[in-house]
This record gives sequence, C-alpha cells and structure tokens, in this order.
Amino acid sequence: MSSAPAIVTALRDVLRNGVRLSLDLFKIMIPIIVGVKILKELGLIAYLAWPLKPVMALVGLPAEMGLVWATAMFNNIYSAFIVLASLAEGVPLNQAQVTVLACLMLVAHNLPIELTIVRKSGPRLPFQFFTRILGALAFGMILNLAYTATGALQGPATILFQAAPGPEPLWRWALGEIRNLASIFCIITSLIGLMRLLQALRLLDLCNALLRPVLRIMGIGPRAATITIVGLVMGLAYGGGLIIHEAREGQVEGRDVFASLTLMGLCHSLIEDTLLMLLIGAHLSGILWGRLLFSLVATALLVRIGARLSNTAQNRYLWAEAR
Repeated sequence: MSSAPAIVTALRDVLRNGVRLSLDLFKIMIPIIVGVKILKELGLIAYLAWPLKPVMALVGLPAEMGLVWATAMFNNIYSAFIVLASLAEGVPLNQAQVTVLACLMLVAHNLPIELTIVRKSGPRLPFQFFTRILGALAFGMILNLAYTATGALQGPATILFQAAPGPEPLWRWALGEIRNLASIFCIITSLIGLMRLLQALRLLDLCNALLRPVLRIMGIGPRAATITIVGLVMGLAYGGGLIIHEAREGQVEGRDVFASLTLMGLCHSLIEDTLLMLLIGAHLSGILWGRLLFSLVATALLVRIGARLSNTAQNRYLWAEAR
C-alpha cells in the first residue's frame, strides 16, 4: 500500500521539476523564437551566418548552422533546437551533418553557466573556454572526414521540431511554436522521470563501475573519479555543487580537478544529452561512442602535456585554488 503514495509523490516531483525547468528555459527560448522569425522575415539570416561560413565549412555544415551552434554555446541545447527547427526547412541536412552539428553542441554549449562552475572549482577559465571551442571543432572535423570517407549516414535526417512549410499566417506560425514549446516541456519532463528511474534501478551505479577503471588509467584519483562520473552521467549542472564543494574543502588536488573538469567539459550528461540529440536524428556513433572516445583521448593528451609544464606555468594557465 505504501508504494502507491511513493509513486504519486515521485511523479508529482518530476512534474514540478519539469514545469520549473521548462519555464526557466522558455524565458530564454521565446525571445529567440521571435528574433529568428524577425530575421527570417527580413532576410537577414544569411548575412548574419556569412562570417561563420569558413568555420562551418571545416566541419561540412552550411553557414546557417553556425547560428544554431552559437545559440547552443551562449544559451542551451533546447534553444538551439528552436533555431534549428526554424532553419531546417530551407537548409536540409543529412544524418551525418546532423550528427556533426549535434556533437558541436554537445561539446560546447551553455558556456556561461558551465564555465562559471569550472572557474569556481579552480581550473583557469581561458584554457577551459578554448578547450571546449577547439575541441568541438576538432571532433566535428574528424567526424565529417570519417562519414565522408566511408559514405556513412548520407540519408536525410529526421528532425522532431519541423517548421511549417512555405509562407504562413502569423497566427499559424505562433500556434506551431506553441506546439513546439509544449513538446519540449513533455520531453524535459520525460527525461527527468527517466533519470529518476535510472537512479532507482541503480543503473547509474553500473555506469560508475564501468567508467572508474578508465579514469584511474588517465590519472584521475578515486575522489576525483566520483565527481567525474557524476558529471559524465548527470551533467555539469547536476554535479556542479559537489564539484565546487569538494574543491573548496581541499579534498581533491588541483591537478585532479583540472583533469576531471577538462574531461567533463568535453563529455558530460551522457544519458540526457545523448537522448536529446537522438530526437533531431543524430547517430549514436558520434554523439555517444565517438564523443566518449574523443574526450578520453583528448583529455589524456592535455593532462600529459600539462604535467610537463612547470608548477608556475600550471598554476598560471591550467588551475588555481578554488574560490
């Protein structure tokens, strides 16, 4: 009998958290929706995207997709989805391109919030910022070369949030965007519920057991390994409080915090963000397995290079005491 009230309480908490998070996101998304609509009506999207064309060409994407990535970097993935849906009609993408775009967003998104967490934990902000941006571009270039060389994933991508085809009345556009926002609310709430279920089934513990030996090989100690796994599985936002607390308490050495947060910057929220990218047609080969492998190799190289620097250079460019 006691299980029924517990389930009701859990569902109520999931719904409450879904509403709260969705409202916070909508405060950012709605101005972007209106702004993109104005830019489209004025024909300015192409001009704004033009400076990003050389960068997007490096990863095999149309210039317009630079606006999607920029939105993800300075806002979040959900806002970028809205921009992608607004542009997708005029800029069709194949699955390989969507996967590359998804990986750009996965490695570098929500930078103002996530880099603030990093800075408060000790690692130097400029190094972490450039690691995220250049890491995303390097990973995107590798994936683009791999998919192009093998001819993989060249079919059209299936994107969940589709803009209405052709010219449409303003009221119909507004109604369509309301439907998109409602879909986002349902997705967010479902993801929160899924995370609760995975925790209840102790599947997150299984992830911990699988990843801990790999982190140990990379030189990340046991205390930092726990923090790292929280970020890898749950995301920097979820693990942020633990990261800052442990770093401030001096329970983790600066070099371990640096290695941990560098890895988490390149690859975090393996469950939630991966599921999100599946919704726009991205492939697991890039957004999960490729991202994890690239992040482990890149972090191992950066940690080994950092270890060769003098203590003065390490403290100046890589990490400092947490604040």
